[in-house]
Amino acid sequence: MKLSIITAVYNGASTIQDAIESVLSQSYPSIEYIVVDGMSTDGTDMVIDSYRDRISKCVREKDHGIYNALNKGLRLATGDIVGLLHADDFLAHSGVLERIAGEFLQMPTAGGVYGDLCYVDSIDTAKTLRRWKSNDYDVARFWWGWMPPHPTVYFRRECYESHGLFREDFQIAADYELLVRMMVLGGVSMSYIPETLVKMRVGGKSNASLGNRLQANREDRRAWTVNRLRAPLGLRFTKPLRKLPQFF
Repeated sequence: MKLSIITAVYNGASTIQDAIESVLSQSYPSIEYIVVDGMSTDGTDMVIDSYRDRISKCVREKDHGIYNALNKGLRLATGDIVGLLHADDFLAHSGVLERIAGEFLQMPTAGGVYGDLCYVDSIDTAKTLRRWKSNDYDVARFWWGWMPPHPTVYFRRECYESHGLFREDFQIAADYELLVRMMVLGGVSMSYIPETLVKMRVGGKSNASLGNRLQANREDRRAWTVNRLRAPLGLRFTKPLRKLPQFF
């Protein structure tokens, strides 16, 4: 079973090395690693080049945003299982991909797996600020603002072939729309791994400003309506409220 891991980056010279090394240090032997750089200008390309002989596929060209870049990577992926690792995130330990592959082997009917996530300080990555514990899968929780932490979600490649890639007309919440389309509309069966799979530096785009947060709220609702689903009542409140336990 081969796993394809995709990292899209633009001007991530200060963090991309951690992401790359966390993939290259994995104990699982069958990994296809794809890095898509949107013509960074801060030296990111030099960091990537220093690992080029160990990266399966490198793309360096202009893109139309992160979701366009991720879609480029998804189209290049040949693995049985596909996961995404953002340029400022890193895998929690060297056995993460082996654990994910093992879950798919144990759960042959599962179309995807997910786990838990830790938010860490952007400078001191050994300092954990929040913990996102996902809990066992129940699709009904989506109507109450739940979602799995998208950086921990791995799908069989056939799920992308059946249900499509990221919608590039979303600016912030295309990851949420994809999960709604796959898991709620598409009924993809999921399996939960009760451990931290990914560590994420604080400071995501959706929370970068009040304007971004408002746009994310609009796109969260649109994620349902574009799939001809009725958006949950009070989604703009229930989804943020779901984050409160992460601080305790």
